[in-house]
Amino acid sequence: MAACAMVATTDGKVSFAENVRVDQILQTLDRLKVFDPHEGVDIFRVFCESILENPEIGHAEAREAIAKITSNAEDGALLLRVCVAVSEADGEASLADQIEIVSMCSRFGIDPAECGLYIDMPINDFLKPRYE
Repeated sequence: MAACAMVATTDGKVSFAENVRVDQILQTLDRLKVFDPHEGVDIFRVFCESILENPEIGHAEAREAIAKITSNAEDGALLLRVCVAVSEADGEASLADQIEIVSMCSRFGIDPAECGLYIDMPINDFLKPRYE
């Protein structure tokens, strides 16, 4: 939830679509069904509020939470795929979201391309709406 919050808050707000996407992810991913979706969404919102209220402290808290799983590459890969899904919730490409996810990739030692991130895409192609 901390990683999702870091991605969702890159534009200074958290959209309804991002909240819904987190809820959908918690309800559909088998590996996450051990968690109560409502509690997960509440934790997501707490991290989002913390980041938005005080970015320095909020990001530090989120990075601390993420650090607890950085030694597990499989969990890291799942976390990054979830972050990509959250970043795509609004239906538009966000360079800030991509940068945040690429930063997390480095923490897990995962190639961003494995997460479907196209970091070498020409900027004009990247900025085109994905859903036309």
